[in-house]
Amino acid sequence: MSAGSATLERELASTRRLLWGDHVKEDVFRRWAQGFQFSPEEPSALIQQEGGPCAAIAPVQGFLLKILLSETPGHSFQDLTSEKCNSLLVRAVCTIISQCLVSKYNVAVYRKNDTEANTSAGNNVSAEEQSCDAIDHFHRRMEVHSFQTLSEVEAFYTRNIRILKDKYGVLLLLYSVILSKGVSTVEAELAELSDPLIHSTYGYGSQGLINLMLTGRAVAHVWDHDQVVGGLRLRGIERQNDIGFLTIMEHMQYCTVGSFYKNPKHPVWVLASETHLTVLFSLERRLAAPETAGESAERIFRSFDPEGNNFIPSAALQDVLCAADLVSEPEYVELMRRKLDSENLGIILLSAFMDEFFPGCERGAPDTFTLHHYNGLLRSSPGGRVVYRTGRAALLECPMHAATTDPMLTCLQTKWPSIDVVWDDGQSPSLN
Repeated sequence: MSAGSATLERELASTRRLLWGDHVKEDVFRRWAQGFQFSPEEPSALIQQEGGPCAAIAPVQGFLLKILLSETPGHSFQDLTSEKCNSLLVRAVCTIISQCLVSKYNVAVYRKNDTEANTSAGNNVSAEEQSCDAIDHFHRRMEVHSFQTLSEVEAFYTRNIRILKDKYGVLLLLYSVILSKGVSTVEAELAELSDPLIHSTYGYGSQGLINLMLTGRAVAHVWDHDQVVGGLRLRGIERQNDIGFLTIMEHMQYCTVGSFYKNPKHPVWVLASETHLTVLFSLERRLAAPETAGESAERIFRSFDPEGNNFIPSAALQDVLCAADLVSEPEYVELMRRKLDSENLGIILLSAFMDEFFPGCERGAPDTFTLHHYNGLLRSSPGGRVVYRTGRAALLECPMHAATTDPMLTCLQTKWPSIDVVWDDGQSPSLN
């Protein structure tokens, strides 16, 4: 059933402004105008043709892998049929939309004209499209179908898989997500922000859009819960997420990623560079276990040790204890400072701190495990082949980040400070 035309027209106009702002660069819109297509070399890996739409493609890839890893442990990815991969795509898309449900599911569909209907995959440019602004053409030919249950949505996509795989599939998902959640609800979650969800010049998705796709909430920050900064309440991630998020921007101290994102329910993480999103995953379920109290305290201690020296200034002990939710009254802190820095050297070693507060602490994660990395951007894939890259990871005794210049390793060390990875083909995958 189609939504009322007058209401739909208003919602589409508002969605357009929310996504694109008042002016849309033709080049930016063109780069987002692609369908969800799988790699011929890696049956379950989605291809990204050009820069920009990773804010939609990487989350879909992440949820697709979450479903695949949950249901087929030890399965060879190369054995997947195209029908199975299409089913995974539909279910991943439905998972994302379901997180955004307010009252009913609103699924955006592009209605082709007769010329387009006769072209393969809808990739050719029609006469109508050539004669007008592409985004106006796109909105004029959009329809919205409303459903009450997720099973109806899944059945609709399964019958009409080309909606997702044809030219505007990625954009139609974005519109379906926002229309199902409601423009006013998305705007309320973005709160103080007024920039469009898609950057008007460079075409990349904002953090609010990334969070909307990963969590169902268009909040602008990646820390746990809300935080009050300068009198403003800034919204973060409200609960442990199904899949995680790590960013190299945390290493650069532009943001703080909270435990809800670093420790997701499934061993799948979207990785962010300054301009692109990729996906890291593992078959090792123990990587998705919540942090132990000792691991949390060690991570906090290391955050006060940016040079990776395995010690902090004695004067920082109270801040560490406070951040770790340990006793931090001044008298107790002074007692601990004298005990942990008995030679009055002005430093406190990580080993002494852990032995005092978390003796015999065991890691929740194994010391060695296998990681896989996905980068859907064709130009970033060796030989232009989008395939999963595999690496052997180890958690070392001492952190490595003081010495590394590898962006991939730098990003991973925001979660595992002492991680090192040897990639099977001898080269670290690109985050860009």
